[in-house]
Amino acid sequence: MQNNAPWSHEIAIVTGGSRGIGLAIARSLGRLGARLALCATTAESATRAASALEAEGISALGLPADVSDPNAVRRFVSAVQAKLGDISILVNNAGVGIFHPAHQIEEAEWDRVLGTNLKGAWLMSREVAPQMIRQKRGHIIHIASLAGKNTFAGGGVYCASKWGLRGLAGCMAEDFRGYGIRVSVVCPGTVHTEFSPHAGKDPSRMLQPSDVAHVVVMLVLQAPQSFISEVDLRPTQKP
Repeated sequence: MQNNAPWSHEIAIVTGGSRGIGLAIARSLGRLGARLALCATTAESATRAASALEAEGISALGLPADVSDPNAVRRFVSAVQAKLGDISILVNNAGVGIFHPAHQIEEAEWDRVLGTNLKGAWLMSREVAPQMIRQKRGHIIHIASLAGKNTFAGGGVYCASKWGLRGLAGCMAEDFRGYGIRVSVVCPGTVHTEFSPHAGKDPSRMLQPSDVAHVVVMLVLQAPQSFISEVDLRPTQKP
């Protein structure tokens, strides 16, 4: 385990932490010395990601949870607290994307996207908030998207989830700032991962998961008397 003071006492949850953006964020926080709890949809993927980070000298615990299920979220946070202690950083990164014209979206698809991208962030935040309030400190970072600001054909349910996440983040920032808890939202443009190749676009001109991770590290390292409420992140060159 890396033990870089003062970060060895920081305990961070990263949802959707087994791959892509979430894994990059977890790795960057772990390199600062934070102890990590990775939340993924399956035990296999959570354990595999945690083992990969452990091999790099990063303290990581991988546990499965469906972030849209309040009971699963409660069990996950309880397990993390029992094994690691009170959470000081929460990165709500778990997300899914389904893209159809609004009139062709199935109700189950609507529920899946909103349940993961928006409800999941709310449930996880609600569960860790009492711990952070007791500590009078903490960071909650929501990974949204520029789709939370820009509409496009076929993006109805996805855009709705990300616009909603930005609204939730802004209100939470006001709810929690008196307790020393900083709430931020990151809105990346197109990010290249192996799971979302964005056919027809040049990967070298796209954002990389490490770019998003860099922003998260910047947010948590902000001096305590201030916080950055929202960051828009774009590639230098359009893909």
